[in-house]
Amino acid sequence: MFVALGRVRSGTMKERMARRIDWKPPQGMRPVAECWLQGDPTVISITEADSMAPIMAAISDWDDVFHWTVLPAVTAQEGLEMAKRMMQP
Repeated sequence: MFVALGRVRSGTMKERMARRIDWKPPQGMRPVAECWLQGDPTVISITEADSMAPIMAAISDWDDVFHWTVLPAVTAQEGLEMAKRMMQP
């Protein structure tokens, strides 16, 4: 799972919304959630992918209007399960 934080680089909100309406995620990228914020960052996108390739393709589609920070992530449940395994002797 990956969390991408998008900060506006250029364009108006109307321009970005019109572009988003027509945009489709690259093959291999499975969107989980997308939130549009009234602040900075402006977009939070949570996706799943088997590799970074579709994530990099999506970033390249949008890097003219957003500056992206992409972070690997796990759900709280997954994190707790990992923590329990790590705590076992």
